Amino acid sequence: MKRIGLLVVALLLSGAVGRAAETLRIVPISADDRVVVSVELADGYTDEVKQAIASGLRTTFTYTIDLRMLVPGWVDRTVATSTVSLSDQYDNLTRRHTLQRVIDGRIDDTIVTDDDVTVRQWLTTLTRLPIVRTTRLDAGRDYYVRISAQARPRGSSLLGFAASVTGQAKFTFIP
Repeated sequence: MKRIGLLVVALLLSGAVGRAAETLRIVPISADDRVVVSVELADGYTDEVKQAIASGLRTTFTYTIDLRMLVPGWVDRTVATSTVSLSDQYDNLTRRHTLQRVIDGRIDDTIVTDDDVTVRQWLTTLTRLPIVRTTRLDAGRDYYVRISAQARPRGSSLLGFAASVTGQAKFTFIP
């Protein structure tokens, strides 16, 4: 009976992870002399996230991006890693959002807006983020981009059931 219970829990958890991965859209491309990635967290702007923002809590979506090379029969090699934090600090008095993007610990951009559509897109979308120069890649090799997205404050969960969402996209580098 205990084994059946554990099996049911394992199946439920694997289903949640599978559904979570479907909502993270990852598109890696080679542009000019760099590999760039675009990401959309389709279901990440939940009612819980909206409530946290409306309460004035600083809300941050953190994306951890790993570019890895497939190594058959061995541990995959990490070629590049980047962390992007997208945050929103809502001011209840002025009813304006201060949005900030931090890439690898450095402030990349800050904007102020009162548009909810802009806030949603800011927190859930990365467009053409440079990951690595193509000179660091081997021609004809298989690679993949693995991204983990996490929302803070921790009380709010992405998609209503997961503390973080992970997805990956494979590609073969052809110069």
